[in-house]
Amino acid sequence: MYKELIKILLIEDDSEDFEMIMELIKQSDLKINVSVFKNGAEALSYLFSDDVYKTINRPDLVLLDLNMPKMNGIEFLEKIKKDEVLRLIPVLILTTSEDNDDVRKSYYLGASCYIVKPVGLEKFQKLIKAINDFWFNIVKYPPKI
Repeated sequence: MYKELIKILLIEDDSEDFEMIMELIKQSDLKINVSVFKNGAEALSYLFSDDVYKTINRPDLVLLDLNMPKMNGIEFLEKIKKDEVLRLIPVLILTTSEDNDDVRKSYYLGASCYIVKPVGLEKFQKLIKAINDFWFNIVKYPPKI
């Protein structure tokens, strides 16, 4: 089980999805700190800031929407997976897109998994619980460099 404060980077531009994800994360019994950005450009700027890049303040997990303004999820994923340090952060694609090209590109660029957002609160609850259980109770992370 993950014993430290869990740092999640949520990149989501849809306010309803954002609110639902945040509410479900709050209901978790894990200690989670969420940094939220509405597009890939803002999130990338944050990740490359000295405070995050050079310290252990990097996120443990990224929840990434694909369809966003300024810089979409595919562009964001491509940039962080080319970086020696940031490439180790697991990225979960969480999107409405069921397009096979999006799925293929995401995995090709190094996404850890691709999840199509479920419709309805109950299904979303089950999804967030499954993410918490798997990523913070089962998965072993590499040490931070």
